[in-house]
Amino acid sequence: MTVMSPNPLTIPAVSRETEEKLSHYRALLEKWQAAINLVSPATLPEADTRHFKDSLQVLPLVPVAAQTLYDLGSGAGFPGLVLAIARPDLAVTLVESDQKKCSFLSTVSRETKAGATIANERIEMATANRPAPDVITARALAALPALLDLVAPWVAANPAITLIFPKGARAEEEVAEARKTWAFDLAEHQSATDPAARILVLAAICAKS
Repeated sequence: MTVMSPNPLTIPAVSRETEEKLSHYRALLEKWQAAINLVSPATLPEADTRHFKDSLQVLPLVPVAAQTLYDLGSGAGFPGLVLAIARPDLAVTLVESDQKKCSFLSTVSRETKAGATIANERIEMATANRPAPDVITARALAALPALLDLVAPWVAANPAITLIFPKGARAEEEVAEARKTWAFDLAEHQSATDPAARILVLAAICAKS
Protein backbone atom coordinates (compact mmCIF):
# COMPACT_ATOMS: atom_id res chain seq x y z
CA MET A 1 0.00 0.00 0.00
CA THR A 2 1.24 3.48 -0.89
CA VAL A 3 -0.14 6.69 0.61
CA MET A 4 0.96 9.99 -0.92
CA SER A 5 0.64 12.95 1.42
CA PRO A 6 -1.38 15.71 -0.33
CA ASN A 7 0.82 18.50 1.05
CA PRO A 8 4.59 19.01 1.18
CA LEU A 9 6.28 18.58 4.52
CA THR A 10 6.88 21.68 6.63
CA ILE A 11 9.93 22.60 8.67
CA PRO A 12 8.98 22.27 12.36
CA ALA A 13 9.71 25.10 14.76
CA VAL A 14 12.37 24.36 17.36
CA SER A 15 13.35 25.98 20.64
CA ARG A 16 15.88 28.80 20.88
CA GLU A 17 18.28 26.40 22.60
CA THR A 18 17.99 23.96 19.70
CA GLU A 19 18.51 26.78 17.19
CA GLU A 20 21.70 27.79 19.02
CA LYS A 21 22.98 24.22 18.98
CA LEU A 22 22.26 23.88 15.27
CA SER A 23 24.02 27.19 14.62
CA HIS A 24 27.11 25.87 16.43
CA TYR A 25 26.85 22.66 14.40
CA ARG A 26 26.83 24.77 11.23
CA ALA A 27 29.95 26.64 12.37
CA LEU A 28 31.74 23.37 13.08
CA LEU A 29 30.70 22.03 9.67
CA GLU A 30 32.23 25.04 7.93
CA LYS A 31 35.42 24.76 10.01
CA TRP A 32 35.93 21.03 9.44
CA GLN A 33 34.92 21.15 5.78
CA ALA A 34 38.23 22.87 5.03
CA ALA A 35 40.09 19.70 6.02
CA ILE A 36 37.54 16.92 5.48
CA ASN A 37 35.08 16.55 2.61
CA LEU A 38 31.96 16.29 4.77
CA VAL A 39 29.42 17.64 2.26
CA SER A 40 29.53 18.68 -1.37
CA PRO A 41 31.31 22.07 -1.40
CA ALA A 42 28.61 23.46 -3.71
CA THR A 43 25.98 22.90 -1.00
CA LEU A 44 27.85 24.66 1.81
CA PRO A 45 26.56 28.20 1.06
CA GLU A 46 23.02 26.79 1.23
CA ALA A 47 23.67 24.48 4.18
CA ASP A 48 20.74 25.82 6.20
CA THR A 49 18.29 24.61 3.56
CA ARG A 50 20.18 21.78 1.89
CA HIS A 51 21.25 20.06 5.10
CA PHE A 52 19.74 21.43 8.32
CA LYS A 53 16.16 22.19 7.22
CA ASP A 54 16.26 19.12 4.98
CA SER A 55 16.99 17.08 8.11
CA LEU A 56 14.53 18.88 10.40
CA GLN A 57 11.61 18.09 8.09
CA VAL A 58 12.12 14.43 9.03
CA LEU A 59 11.42 15.15 12.71
CA PRO A 60 7.58 14.94 12.56
CA LEU A 61 7.86 11.61 10.73
CA VAL A 62 9.67 9.93 13.62
CA PRO A 63 7.04 8.14 15.75
CA VAL A 64 6.49 9.86 19.10
CA ALA A 65 6.85 6.53 20.90
CA ALA A 66 10.19 5.73 19.26
CA GLN A 67 13.07 5.36 21.71
CA THR A 68 15.98 4.38 19.46
CA LEU A 69 17.10 5.57 16.02
CA TYR A 70 20.02 4.51 13.84
CA ASP A 71 21.29 6.84 11.12
CA LEU A 72 23.23 4.82 8.54
CA GLY A 73 26.17 6.18 6.58
CA SER A 74 25.80 9.28 8.71
CA GLY A 75 28.63 11.23 7.08
CA ALA A 76 28.29 14.81 8.31
CA GLY A 77 25.33 13.84 10.51
CA PHE A 78 22.34 14.48 8.28
CA PRO A 79 19.66 13.77 9.28
CA GLY A 80 20.65 11.73 12.36
CA LEU A 81 22.64 14.26 14.37
CA VAL A 82 20.12 17.03 13.67
CA LEU A 83 17.39 14.72 14.99
CA ALA A 84 19.48 13.93 18.08
CA ILE A 85 19.79 17.65 18.83
CA ALA A 86 16.12 18.40 18.15
CA ARG A 87 14.78 15.41 20.08
CA PRO A 88 17.00 14.71 23.09
CA ASP A 89 14.71 11.96 24.41
CA LEU A 90 15.66 9.82 21.40
CA ALA A 91 18.70 7.53 21.69
CA VAL A 92 20.41 8.15 18.35
CA THR A 93 23.28 6.05 16.99
CA LEU A 94 25.24 7.40 14.03
CA VAL A 95 26.77 4.56 12.00
CA GLU A 96 29.73 5.74 9.91
CA SER A 97 32.73 3.76 8.65
CA ASP A 98 35.00 6.77 7.98
CA GLN A 99 37.10 7.52 11.06
CA LYS A 100 37.64 11.20 10.25
CA LYS A 101 33.92 11.78 9.81
CA CYS A 102 33.34 10.00 13.12
CA SER A 103 35.75 12.44 14.77
CA PHE A 104 33.65 15.30 13.41
CA LEU A 105 30.41 13.67 14.58
CA SER A 106 31.86 13.09 18.05
CA THR A 107 32.96 16.72 18.28
CA VAL A 108 29.55 18.07 17.27
CA SER A 109 27.71 15.67 19.57
CA ARG A 110 29.93 16.61 22.51
CA GLU A 111 29.85 20.37 21.96
CA THR A 112 26.09 20.49 21.37
CA LYS A 113 25.42 17.96 24.15
CA ALA A 114 23.41 15.91 21.65
CA GLY A 115 24.29 12.66 23.40
CA ALA A 116 24.47 10.68 20.17
CA THR A 117 26.39 7.41 20.05
CA ILE A 118 29.01 7.34 17.30
CA ALA A 119 29.54 3.86 15.82
CA ASN A 120 32.72 3.77 13.72
CA GLU A 121 31.86 0.59 11.83
CA ARG A 122 30.43 -0.75 8.61
CA ILE A 123 26.68 -1.25 8.44
CA GLU A 124 27.15 -5.01 8.01
CA MET A 125 28.98 -5.09 11.35
CA ALA A 126 26.30 -2.97 13.02
CA THR A 127 23.48 -5.26 11.90
CA ALA A 128 25.39 -8.25 13.28
CA ASN A 129 26.26 -6.70 16.65
CA ARG A 130 23.59 -4.13 17.52
CA PRO A 131 19.94 -4.74 18.48
CA ALA A 132 17.22 -3.62 16.11
CA PRO A 133 16.18 0.02 16.64
CA ASP A 134 12.71 1.53 16.45
CA VAL A 135 13.64 3.78 13.51
CA ILE A 136 16.30 3.80 10.79
CA THR A 137 17.22 6.83 8.69
CA ALA A 138 19.65 7.10 5.78
CA ARG A 139 20.23 9.95 3.35
CA ALA A 140 22.09 9.63 0.04
CA LEU A 141 23.46 6.22 1.00
CA ALA A 142 22.11 3.73 -1.55
CA ALA A 143 19.11 2.91 -3.71
CA LEU A 144 16.05 1.62 -1.85
CA PRO A 145 16.49 -2.08 -2.79
CA ALA A 146 20.08 -2.03 -1.51
CA LEU A 147 19.03 -0.21 1.67
CA LEU A 148 16.41 -2.85 2.41
CA ASP A 149 18.97 -5.60 1.89
CA LEU A 150 21.36 -3.85 4.28
CA VAL A 151 18.81 -3.52 7.10
CA ALA A 152 17.18 -6.93 6.56
CA PRO A 153 18.49 -8.40 9.86
CA TRP A 154 16.95 -5.55 11.84
CA VAL A 155 13.69 -5.73 9.90
CA ALA A 156 13.46 -9.44 10.74
CA ALA A 157 14.21 -8.79 14.42
CA ASN A 158 11.74 -5.91 14.81
CA PRO A 159 8.59 -6.19 12.66
CA ALA A 160 7.41 -2.80 13.99
CA ILE A 161 10.49 -0.96 12.69
CA THR A 162 10.04 2.31 10.76
CA LEU A 163 12.39 3.24 7.92
CA ILE A 164 12.69 6.90 6.87
CA PHE A 165 14.65 7.54 3.68
CA PRO A 166 14.95 10.94 1.94
CA LYS A 167 15.08 10.30 -1.81
CA GLY A 168 15.58 12.30 -5.00
CA ALA A 169 13.79 12.39 -8.33
CA ARG A 170 14.21 8.62 -8.89
CA ALA A 171 12.18 7.70 -5.80
CA GLU A 172 9.32 6.10 -7.75
CA GLU A 173 11.72 3.99 -9.78
CA GLU A 174 13.47 2.80 -6.62
CA VAL A 175 10.16 1.92 -4.95
CA ALA A 176 9.03 -0.11 -7.97
CA GLU A 177 12.30 -2.03 -8.00
CA ALA A 178 12.17 -2.66 -4.24
CA ARG A 179 8.63 -4.03 -4.44
CA LYS A 180 9.89 -6.89 -6.60
CA THR A 181 11.55 -8.47 -3.57
CA TRP A 182 9.97 -6.70 -0.59
CA ALA A 183 6.45 -6.03 0.68
CA PHE A 184 5.88 -2.86 2.70
CA ASP A 185 3.47 -0.07 3.51
CA LEU A 186 4.70 3.25 2.15
CA ALA A 187 3.89 6.83 3.06
CA GLU A 188 5.40 9.25 0.55
CA HIS A 189 5.92 12.92 1.40
CA GLN A 190 7.03 15.75 -0.86
CA SER A 191 10.16 17.40 0.49
CA ALA A 192 9.88 20.91 1.90
CA THR A 193 13.33 21.80 0.57
CA ASP A 194 13.21 20.28 -2.93
CA PRO A 195 9.94 19.87 -4.87
CA ALA A 196 11.42 16.97 -6.86
CA ALA A 197 12.49 15.05 -3.75
CA ARG A 198 10.47 12.70 -1.57
CA ILE A 199 10.71 11.38 1.98
CA LEU A 200 9.78 7.71 2.06
CA VAL A 201 8.43 6.19 5.28
CA LEU A 202 8.26 2.40 5.22
CA ALA A 203 6.51 0.12 7.72
CA ALA A 204 5.18 -3.45 7.89
CA ILE A 205 8.22 -4.58 5.92
CA CYS A 206 8.89 -8.18 4.96
CA ALA A 207 10.88 -9.98 2.31
CA LYS A 208 8.90 -11.74 -0.39
CA SER A 209 9.44 -15.48 -0.58
